[in-house]
Amino acid sequence: MQIYLDYSATTPPCAEAIAAMQAAMQQSWGNPSSLHHWGNRAATVLERSRLQVASLLNAPAESIVFTAGGTEADNLALMGMAQRYRRPRHLIISSVEHSAVSEPARLLETQGWQVTRLPVDRQGRVQPAALSAALQPETVLVSIIYGQSEVGTLQPIAELGAIAQRHGAIFHTDAVQVAGRLPLDVQQLPVDLLSLSSHKIYGPQGAGALYVRPGTELIALLNGGGQEFKLRSGTQAVPNLAGFGVAAELAAQSLPQETQRLIRLRDRLFAQLADIPELAPTGDRQQRLPHHVSFCLPTADGEQVSGKTLVRQMNLAGIGISAGSACHSGKLTPSPILKAMGYGDRTAKTGIRLTLGRETTEADIDWTAQALKQILQRTLAARLVRV
Repeated sequence: MQIYLDYSATTPPCAEAIAAMQAAMQQSWGNPSSLHHWGNRAATVLERSRLQVASLLNAPAESIVFTAGGTEADNLALMGMAQRYRRPRHLIISSVEHSAVSEPARLLETQGWQVTRLPVDRQGRVQPAALSAALQPETVLVSIIYGQSEVGTLQPIAELGAIAQRHGAIFHTDAVQVAGRLPLDVQQLPVDLLSLSSHKIYGPQGAGALYVRPGTELIALLNGGGQEFKLRSGTQAVPNLAGFGVAAELAAQSLPQETQRLIRLRDRLFAQLADIPELAPTGDRQQRLPHHVSFCLPTADGEQVSGKTLVRQMNLAGIGISAGSACHSGKLTPSPILKAMGYGDRTAKTGIRLTLGRETTEADIDWTAQALKQILQRTLAARLVRV
């Protein structure tokens, strides 16, 4: 039995997205910037995809800038804003950002920018009062992740964005994990910039987007032919974007039912693992991504089981899970996210994440809970024998 529970790392491209990509490669392979018939066909596919992605956010089509993925979208948001200023200013991020935000912020710091990293509570939540206190006259950009990929916590983005905008700062959120799982309406949310990724919503890898609120000025990171409203030069990957567009349209259509189904499955898994007292849930249990389950692992006479060890053993049982974020799961260092939430170095090496998706069933949840319990029992018993 094979069970995939790592949907926060990537989702399998849906059949409709694959079909759209194949059609684009076969019939709309022209350069969308060309003025002839072949270029027009590609441009038509490109702009239809832009409309489909925009509709997922209730945004105007011209506010969607296509990128190669969520990381590029985050970099364009931060670095594109920073390049507007001749001298360094002040940037605020949270202490639980994805590396696609925290690393550009670190780079800006080396260039003289002042960077404030807001603390979070034990559940990984930023307190709005902390943002209010951190704002300075020189603050020009605030970037707070919407849904944390490692521990599942949702931030109070509406409140945080309103605080930033009242101050006159541009507000960006990385919504890569939220898109397709919770409603996103940029006509209601006080966000100026918002990042998306295709492969998190059953589209292909290699495509993403940055929503740029009309009137928000950015400086391009890539210069050349001036594609994507002069914000992202380079011939667009039309087949990838065709798949992205279809995936976004399907995500919007299935959102109400799928969100509730995922919440039921998520809570079912938490409930079935609740009788393992040493298996401690991480993140906010209420303000949480609907598909996300995460824990720190138990100790055996002071010796902790690493997340990577459990990932390997679950894989042998045919179940795919993750040790924290997929971008860091191969590393032996403690999770910076768990450390920011107050966990010690040893415990911060034990995080695991199980994330659910369209193919996940109740039977998958029940089997996974049983397998996880058995593997933990064997692992702890073996460690006790060695002791």
